[in-house]
Amino acid sequence: MVMHMALIESGAPFELKLVDIERGAQRDPAYLALNPRGVVPTLVIDGQPRHESAALLMMLADRHPEAGLAPAPGTAAHDAFEQWLVYLSNTLMSTFRFWFYPPELGSAEHPPQVRAALAAKIEGVWDYLDRALAAQGPYLLGDIFSAADLLLAMLMRWSRNMPRPASQWPALARLADLIRARPSWQQVYAVEGLSGW
Repeated sequence: MVMHMALIESGAPFELKLVDIERGAQRDPAYLALNPRGVVPTLVIDGQPRHESAALLMMLADRHPEAGLAPAPGTAAHDAFEQWLVYLSNTLMSTFRFWFYPPELGSAEHPPQVRAALAAKIEGVWDYLDRALAAQGPYLLGDIFSAADLLLAMLMRWSRNMPRPASQWPALARLADLIRARPSWQQVYAVEGLSGW
């Protein structure tokens, strides 16, 4: 989702190819040739498959500076942009992976104490991000929109069915409203057939 939005925001020409993870298409040999880990997304740039959402967002921002996906390199704002991307990827995305895929922690379903610990870790991230946005928002970079906000909004959407979704934090809810109002969000929803938060 975030790469689709970022590609739209970048203005770069692109071709979408559905990888139906519900049907296991990420384990198809043709896809594994592009991404041996069998995860999405994969972006083919200049004939080379590239992976990892945070890295892909940095690549798009660098290749299409006119799109405003990131502040100019060499600035304090750009440093903060990269820091937020890495934080979201390392802290939140990795924890969500364990939340959604219990077998990666060794069981078909999480025992209650593991589920509670994962939820608490994710909620702790929401606490931290909400404080940061309340102090300096409305975006992660203050008044400057960036691709980091797209990544955060997607991750917030991932929490929609959790015991306490991210939308319950006021500054996060404000950011979500700003991102959902963007044409890229609306176009992704239309193309991908998404509904709800």
